[in-house]
Amino acid sequence: MLGGMEMRTWIEPVVAGAQLASSFYDTGLLLVVKNYYNQTNSSAHSNENSQQKAISNFFIIYKLLDGLTPLLSAYGLAKLGDLKSRKISICVPLLGYLLSRILLLLLILQMWPIEVMYGAAVLHGLSGGFTTYWASVMALVSKGSSENRRSLRLIVVELIYGIAGFVGSIASGHLFVSFHLSYRHGAVLVSCSVALYAFCLLYSLFVLRVPKTARSCPLASTEPNHPDIKLAEDDGGEPHFHESRSSMVPSKLIIAMLFVAAIMYDSTVVGAMDVLPFFLLKEPLSWGPVYIGYANAAGFLIFITSFLGVFMFSRVFRDTTMIMMGIVSFSVGILIMAFVQWTYLFYVARGVMLFALIPLPTIRSLLSKHIEGTSYGKVFVLLQLSLVITGVVTSAVYNKIYQNTLEWFSGFCFLLSCGVGCLSLIPISIIAWKQKAPSGSLEILTD
Repeated sequence: MLGGMEMRTWIEPVVAGAQLASSFYDTGLLLVVKNYYNQTNSSAHSNENSQQKAISNFFIIYKLLDGLTPLLSAYGLAKLGDLKSRKISICVPLLGYLLSRILLLLLILQMWPIEVMYGAAVLHGLSGGFTTYWASVMALVSKGSSENRRSLRLIVVELIYGIAGFVGSIASGHLFVSFHLSYRHGAVLVSCSVALYAFCLLYSLFVLRVPKTARSCPLASTEPNHPDIKLAEDDGGEPHFHESRSSMVPSKLIIAMLFVAAIMYDSTVVGAMDVLPFFLLKEPLSWGPVYIGYANAAGFLIFITSFLGVFMFSRVFRDTTMIMMGIVSFSVGILIMAFVQWTYLFYVARGVMLFALIPLPTIRSLLSKHIEGTSYGKVFVLLQLSLVITGVVTSAVYNKIYQNTLEWFSGFCFLLSCGVGCLSLIPISIIAWKQKAPSGSLEILTD
């Protein structure tokens, strides 16, 4: 009976189902938009570049609406989740996901104009969107895990997210091409997405239980030569990384630097990944639905390699070291992506990014060690809102840069991401220096 109750606190089924549904939706929306502009512009015999600009302009508006509308509801939902129940701030966004995906299905079946999806983006955003949903998932997991295992616990959830995205991306291209109703390409794919979101909503409402707050494991001993590696009694004496309390003194500087690093790094990833699908659709690659699905799946493999990285490195390195490793991994990989002209080189670039997921969940873990458990929801949603706002601006800027550099060097945006990614190492370096300083020199700042 106890085991059954513990299983009901697992958020993993929701994370897996929602990400599988999201993978289906993302591939479906991209290809539906492409087909729409193909048909619209066929009589004008427009060239590939004009089609690329039309698709890019659609996604600029779509992502602006989808990213900015959560500003109206995300903080309120997160605060309600902190005060009442975390299920509120998880279920409301899932309902928004479900309704907005139903609109795409109706668009396909009824042949509505593509502008309907702007309304779907607004609906999704007003329900809290990914901002509220993911911040609430991270808050729920953080509150239910001990400090010394939190980085690993968060990356496990990211791993489940990545595996689901990998499977969904592999399957999505085949579903789009092979299964359709009459000439309604994408109907079956989007129907599967709708069904999965319905499952996630029902599971969250009737099965999921919010876990109680977990306490940190008592520390039994400390290795003399490695002051940050300790033994936890209830882990069977197995060594694992744990930040020493002297380096965890609450500091507004550290919290501010974590926010700056997260925003800078996320902007580099969002900007590059937003233009990557357009880059793959054009020459010289000119990929179709199946290869687009494979490309998305390759991106989700990073979740697995990043999990393995945290699992191995958290026993040896500080959180700040792991964050810097992840930033370097992405920056070098995206530098290679700028010069991709052959299929194999794309996968080489993706392979170099094997630790690119480590920074954000590790930053969240480090951040959670500087705040009270009752504030997780509010602080995480503030971080997520910061990421979304800068991500929306970055997306629009990168799309415009991509359009203007399309003729002479379509990989310029990736070079830009590499540069900003390297700059995001600076705030993490400041945190690392702050934590290595003698405890007496640490500035204790309280509200």
